Parts: sequence; C-alpha cells; structure tokens
Amino acid sequence: MEQGSAMDIDLDTLTVEAVQAGFRAGTFTAEQLARACFDRIERDNAKFNALIFLNSDAIGDARKIDERRAAGEALGPLAGVPVVIKDPMDMVGFPTTAGWAKLYSKKGGVDLMPERDAPVVARMRRAGAILLGKTNVPILSHTGSHANDSWAGPTINVPMPDRVPGGSSAGTASAVASGMAVLGLAEETGGSIQNPASAQGLVGIKPTIGLVPNAGVVPLSGNRDVVGPIARNVRDAALCLDVLAGYSSEDPKTLASVGRQPEGGYTSALSPDALNGKRIGLYGPGWRAQPLSDEATVLYARVKQELAGLGAVLVDDPFEGSGFADLRKPTPPLEHFDARGLESIPYDLEKYLQRLGKHAPLKTFAEFAEATKDDNVFGPNGVLRYLPSLADFRAALADPSLPPEMPEFVDLKARYMRIFDTVMSTHRLDALVFPQMRCELPPLHGKDIIQETTVGEINIAGLPGIAVPAGYYESGSPFGLIFVGRQWDEAALLGCAYAYEIGAGRQKAAPMLD
Repeated sequence: MEQGSAMDIDLDTLTVEAVQAGFRAGTFTAEQLARACFDRIERDNAKFNALIFLNSDAIGDARKIDERRAAGEALGPLAGVPVVIKDPMDMVGFPTTAGWAKLYSKKGGVDLMPERDAPVVARMRRAGAILLGKTNVPILSHTGSHANDSWAGPTINVPMPDRVPGGSSAGTASAVASGMAVLGLAEETGGSIQNPASAQGLVGIKPTIGLVPNAGVVPLSGNRDVVGPIARNVRDAALCLDVLAGYSSEDPKTLASVGRQPEGGYTSALSPDALNGKRIGLYGPGWRAQPLSDEATVLYARVKQELAGLGAVLVDDPFEGSGFADLRKPTPPLEHFDARGLESIPYDLEKYLQRLGKHAPLKTFAEFAEATKDDNVFGPNGVLRYLPSLADFRAALADPSLPPEMPEFVDLKARYMRIFDTVMSTHRLDALVFPQMRCELPPLHGKDIIQETTVGEINIAGLPGIAVPAGYYESGSPFGLIFVGRQWDEAALLGCAYAYEIGAGRQKAAPMLD
C-alpha cells in the first residue's frame, strides 16, 4: 500500500478503538485515515453541509503522529483520530463566525481571527487529534433544532434528510453521522449537544457546568454554556471527555471540577453490568407537564422493559408532587425555551472579544453592537429577541463591562438543584432515563422545533446528561434516550449508558422506508 494514499476504510462505523487497532495492525496510518476523511468530505459535504472550513494542516499533523508512533512514542487514545470543531470555538487560522454573515468577511462582515485556540481546542491538539475543520451552526447558536439561517446555508440530517438535524451543533452531528469524522466537539446552552446527537442517532455528553472550560467559545451564557463531545458510541464520547475535562485558569468556574473527575478516567465505569441494581427514575408529569406522543410512549415502554432486563429497578415519575415541573417558565415571546441565565450575554461577549487578541477588529461589546446594528439580534425581529424579557438584561446591555447580578436566575437554579437532590435522595435514584424528545423530529424547513424533555431544566441546574440512541420511529426518525444524574456524575451515567448501548443492541438499522 502506498504511503499517504487514501484507503478504502469503513468510515461509517469507525470508532476510536477501531482507529487505534488499525494503527497497531498497520492496516492504515493516521495520514491515510485523514486523507480518507477528506475524500469523504469532498464526496458528501456538498450534500450535508456539515463543514464550513477545512484545515489544510491536518494531513501534515497526521503525518507527524505517524512519525511519533514510528519512533516508539506512547500516544493517547485520540492520537491520529479525525475530529471536527464547532464553529463558535476559537481555532487558530480560522475566523470564528458563529454562523453569522456579520462575522465573516466573505459575506460582508468582519473576521474574528483568534490569536490562540480555545482551551478545548488546544486540549484536542495536545491529545494528537487531527482537526479536520470547523462545522456549521445557526446564527449565534440561537436554536436547538437546525442551522437553516447560517451564512453557509442549512445543514442536513444524515439519517433523515427531510427532518431537522438538531442544533445548534448541527454540523458537528452531521459530520460524525456521515463518516466525515470520528468525533466532534459540540456545545450546549439549551439542547445544542443532546438535540443533534439524538436527532442523528449519536451519543452526546452535556457535562456538568464547570467540568469543561468554555473560554474562547462565542457565548450565549457564561452561566449555562458547556462544551462536550458527539460520538458514535459511549466509549468514544467518554475518551473525548477525558481530554476536555478539568481545570483551566482561563475559566475559573472549572476550579469546582478539581477532585470530581474519576481517577481511572471516564471509561472506568463502563461495564455491561452497570445497570444491574441501579434505581432509575422515569419520565412523568412531575418532571414536566408535557406528555409523550403515542409512538414515543410505545418506544419508551420497550426501553423500560430493556432497562428492567438489564437489572435496573424502575421508579415511576419520582418528581410527582415535588413542585419541580412548576419551575419551568418559557421566556416570552417563546413558547418552549426558558432562557433564564442568558441575561449576561453582553458581559460574556465582551469577555470573549477581549480574549481574541490585540489585532481583533472588535474588542468590546459596544464595537460588536455597532458592527452588527443593521441586523440587531436583540431587536424585535432578531434571533435573540426574547432576551429583553429577562430581568437584568437591560442593565447588562447598558454596561457590558459589569456582570449582572441575576438574582432570579440564581434563585431558580437553587430551587431546581434543591428539589432535584431531594428527589434523587428520597427515592435513592442513581439516574433518570427519559426519551430525549417527546415526539419525532419535525420537518427541516417547517416552523416546528424539537420537542425535548430536559432542555432548560438540566441547563439551568447545570446537571449532566448523556444522549444515547434507542431505535427509530416507524418513519425512520431516530429515537433517543437521555441519562441524567447529579452534578459530577458523568462517569456513573456513562456506565449506565454503556450498559444500555451494549445490552439493548441499539446500533440497529433504521426501518426500511417505501
């Protein structure tokens, strides 16, 4: 086999474990794998519109990994693994556009060119991952359903092209689902990891807030934003979280994560028996007064049988009578999304812009607002038009140099956490397992959005969630679960998710459609 040639590698099912096995066996090199991914991108990206920028250094980076391996250097599990990066994460050499034409010179805007990588991107580089490029998002990551309004155009759902791909990490999910990459970095403020992962039959980890640094990532809320992986299986996602998690001096809230990470890493609790004896809370009106669709109810009933078959003890609607469901309050004029905690976006953006470096064309929120004033995202027709409804937003807008106090958000978060912890303790629960969505995916270009079950609740409370595939609706639309637990419970949740993945055999093909 000619060195550097693009191999006929099965990119659709490739996992981190399979990549490393291929390297060890000499079946392919990191360079050959990277070339195969770029061939797939050339073939399919025009169809799915997952990637918006390609990294021309990736082949050289892969060659260096091969040289280090040949020299006998011990490399980590992500060394040589092809990865994509969500556009709002700063990556040296590329503008950070956040899906908005106003932040891209080739569409008439200005280029925000970072002088250094975001910490999460830097950590992936240090791990030896091959960064193939950056992925598509909606404007300022404003929706959890699609990327239809991106300057780059819509991203397409790979298993279900006529349905929404999930957002805002739409491009990352489509890149992984289509075999353009093995792993992808995503970010969530309100569903943007769990939604696209579930929408495309993938695994996503929405971490505890403070576990992974989000400095150098265009913010929606410094109080809610979290970075996490999207992958093809639970083990791959856990290996990626090992790289991403931990303290960064650039993000002081990550100090809370010190001592909270498992000594053996996030794969340490992965066991086929991890659900045996675990007490699992089930979805019901005590959590949220929104019922599942008839078909989702049938699919969830099958999941309950599978969980019980794997040794889990199921607890019906443990939040009944707790007052938990009463805390949810969509932000006008929105009907579904609770945006509390986003009041700080003027301050958060100011801090983000300051980090870009002295050559950045926009260094303050005032300059950002001036450069984008003819497309005011906070105005009556803007994508973030709901923010003026939030207490403290106008004060934050008046002086972006000061962080708002946000007493309403802080009180809400405290109430969510108190009730959650009380219910988990009272019922001795190890985890919650819900359908990630209440019904199947809406059409790609309709007005309907993804009807999730945990967005708002776990984002405001800062709780971890693991999205896992669990089959399909009759239409072929993916059906997924979300495993939710206490703060810092990622390792245990990953164990449960892995046991379900292995024991229930959810890696099955979608039903044949006429």
